[in-house]
Amino acid sequence: MADAPDTALAPIGSVRRTQVGREATEPMREDIRLLGAILGDTVREQNGDHVFDLVERARVGAFQVRRSEIDRSDLASLFDGVDVQEAIPVIRAFTHFALLANVAEDIHRERRRAVHVDAGEPPQNSSLAATYLKLESAKLDSETVADALTGALVSPVITAHPTETRRRTVFDTQHRITELMRLRLHGQTRTDDGRSIDQELRRNVLVLWQTALIRLSRLKIQDEIETGLRYYPAALFEVIPQVNAEVRTALQARWPDAHVLEQPILRPGSWIGGDRDGNPNVTGEVVRLATGSAAYTALAHYFVELTSLEEELSMSVRLVRISDELKALADTCGEPARADEPYRRALRVIHGRLTATAAAILDRQPEHQLDLGMERYETPEQFLADLDVVDASLRANGSALLADDRLARLREAVHVFGFHLSGLDLRQNSDVHEEVMAELLAWAGVHPDYRSLSEADRVEVLTAELATRRPLVSPGAELSELARKELDITAAAARAVRTFGPQAVPNYIISMCQSVSDMLEAAVFLKEAGLLDASGEEPYSPVGVVPLFETIDDLQRGSSILEAVLDIPLYREVVHARGEQQEVMLGYSDSNKDGGYLAANWALYRAELDLVESARKTGIRLRLFHGRGGTVGRGGGPSYDAILAQPPGAVKGSLRITEQGEVIAAKYAEPTIAHRNLETLLAATLESTLLDTEGLGGLATDAYEVLDDLAARAQRAYSELVHETPGFVDYFKASTPVSEIGALNIGSRPASRKPTTAISDLRAIPWVLAWSQSRVMLPGWYGTGTAFEEFIADGDEDARLAVLRDLYEKWPFFRSVLSNMAQVLAKADMGLAARYSELVDDEALRHRVFDKIVAEHDRSIAMLRAITGQDDLLADNPALARSVFNRFPYLEPLNHLQVELLRRYRSGDEDELVKRGILLTMSGLATALRNSG
Repeated sequence: MADAPDTALAPIGSVRRTQVGREATEPMREDIRLLGAILGDTVREQNGDHVFDLVERARVGAFQVRRSEIDRSDLASLFDGVDVQEAIPVIRAFTHFALLANVAEDIHRERRRAVHVDAGEPPQNSSLAATYLKLESAKLDSETVADALTGALVSPVITAHPTETRRRTVFDTQHRITELMRLRLHGQTRTDDGRSIDQELRRNVLVLWQTALIRLSRLKIQDEIETGLRYYPAALFEVIPQVNAEVRTALQARWPDAHVLEQPILRPGSWIGGDRDGNPNVTGEVVRLATGSAAYTALAHYFVELTSLEEELSMSVRLVRISDELKALADTCGEPARADEPYRRALRVIHGRLTATAAAILDRQPEHQLDLGMERYETPEQFLADLDVVDASLRANGSALLADDRLARLREAVHVFGFHLSGLDLRQNSDVHEEVMAELLAWAGVHPDYRSLSEADRVEVLTAELATRRPLVSPGAELSELARKELDITAAAARAVRTFGPQAVPNYIISMCQSVSDMLEAAVFLKEAGLLDASGEEPYSPVGVVPLFETIDDLQRGSSILEAVLDIPLYREVVHARGEQQEVMLGYSDSNKDGGYLAANWALYRAELDLVESARKTGIRLRLFHGRGGTVGRGGGPSYDAILAQPPGAVKGSLRITEQGEVIAAKYAEPTIAHRNLETLLAATLESTLLDTEGLGGLATDAYEVLDDLAARAQRAYSELVHETPGFVDYFKASTPVSEIGALNIGSRPASRKPTTAISDLRAIPWVLAWSQSRVMLPGWYGTGTAFEEFIADGDEDARLAVLRDLYEKWPFFRSVLSNMAQVLAKADMGLAARYSELVDDEALRHRVFDKIVAEHDRSIAMLRAITGQDDLLADNPALARSVFNRFPYLEPLNHLQVELLRRYRSGDEDELVKRGILLTMSGLATALRNSG
């Protein structure tokens, strides 16, 4: 599967190659050609000439479609009636090519960064080096920096996703291919042990081809937990401690009096195993598995590192001096061997105590243990203190060089990962809380019908419950399955906090939070589990209550809800116990599904402004948690630009952000790539905290009024299609694979929160995934074209267009919104979308909906070009432009095959291969689109 002939510079969307762009990307094109050729050879050798020829005809045809040499229907006809036995290897071939193209693109980014560095160019935006220069130019004083970075936290929170179904074998093989391509990047032809790199590439591509991409059985939540944890040994154990040390050293060197970042700023989180909103598979046992598996992963890493340190720190007391503390620690080891090797003996003591710790807190035991019958460490701080003794002795006696190596990395790791690894958030929908709370209050005789109470009465009842330590129910209470399950989950969370430390479960998130009582209900559940006590002189609350405002209406009311709950003295005591820290989560996905792209983005911005003002009035430290998905329709897009686009005061040293879908692998599967992505999050957080990044100054009020107007227009246009067009839900279900997302066992979570067909009950992931698979990408742009067009037309057109152009030039938020929309429009393809629309049998319905979509698509592109002054949609994103140009023809056959197999499946073809083929096309398209699933 080599690259296409270079005969024509045809557009894809509005993307065109230039000679300059071609020269810059030629090394990447060579890598793609190499990997594509190896894959093609493998397909021919393993599946014969017939399958290879079908793949080649599809590939050539796809490029002919791009060059307008053949009609798209000619390519589609290639798969009419194709034998599913032949279709499967074709799907696999193009899916594997997408995966290999991802490798080539990642390697190319490394190549381009190295070119910039070698040329002596200034550091690029989104790098920490560039951020440090900006901070130095701002002449910030130590007091300002210290205050702004108090409690600083940057937390990428990994969540499960239905398209991230790749098995560990595939994951590991892709990693080996990346390492081999990295060796080629540095001019090597052989591996360190003398093997031919090209031959090893062929060997690994063969393994990839002969390994099933997806599991045959339904993905279980246990699989998702394992998948989320695999990124730690792959990259995060190496990178997170390193980045934490780098940024702390850099900032303390510049502001030595500020004492900043004494706690690690970068601390990861997870939702996998704790997010039960609409997922009945999350139970108390699952919470125990998730927190226990995370702890196991952390301690297993420490054992490996301690074993290596014992081998490396072989110094003899006959040759080096040691501290008294190190001697005392070493003398605790009763083994007579290595009497003159105090560092080894001290490390064996540490190793033995950690082994006792693992035996006490883990459900399964890692390798490399050392049972010396010693006392366990009660806390990670005790473990770290012993490592600090080793470190101090090395530094005091001329061995700082040794202290700065593996030992320093281990100390940093313990500092950030503790015994818990990452914080597991709990999440549940407010409707479930209300139902269970009513049952508990009735059982306890507090109130027979809680759900009939007014909001004020509910708050009064709940506040009274929080004021007492009396539990509502006893362990033997006769409760419904739902209520027992909810209590089991919070009990498992309490166990995790006791066993692994308070950071094991840091937050309890309330989905669809719409009132003060919604927050207090969660607080009562935590109280029942012993995780919240506001009744005494010293309130206790290791787990924070976090409202999640999701719909546009809820976002608009979020600040008033926050102020109202903070007016309750008892709840304010809880916040005080948490260092005056209150977290609020903002829902990008459901607000988008509710009101469309532009309205949702503006509602989020307005909500942040209001919440910042509420924090100022109430004196709390506000931390915002951004529920962003991988795709633009769920809040995705370049992280650096998105963070800088936040309103003033919204970041303030703290940022939590969900990392979802196939972007997790794209961001964190490799140390080099993980370092770059984490560095980007930190750079943007520091700049947003310490610099004026909004850039509007006195123009802010006028700019906000313009966006109020545009958002209202966009929401009306979106609602007219999605919520008001007769038959829209039927069109959506027929023209996209949304039904199959639920029916084909993709992911552990049901596609809908409730067993209904309403758009409001459909989860955001299948909503966005379905539109991206059909190449409409509707959640990332629909309604915006109409809003701009109407705004310009309702006045002096030249003046109003000038206003929008000025906002685009000056305002990072507006520029980010348009840039992200341009990315989506560049990936959308109305020609392919038309193929999916043919799955709608009702011709009148098909035209009623699809004609509106096409018209709005064209309108949005025209308005985007008018405002930005760019004909090329991706003028500001050359990396994506390269990706679109090089890979998108390879997506085309996947889309055509998906339509063909969907048609068969829906007509009653229950062949297991047909189902598997649909799932493979979904996985392949999600892999290829990267941030569109």
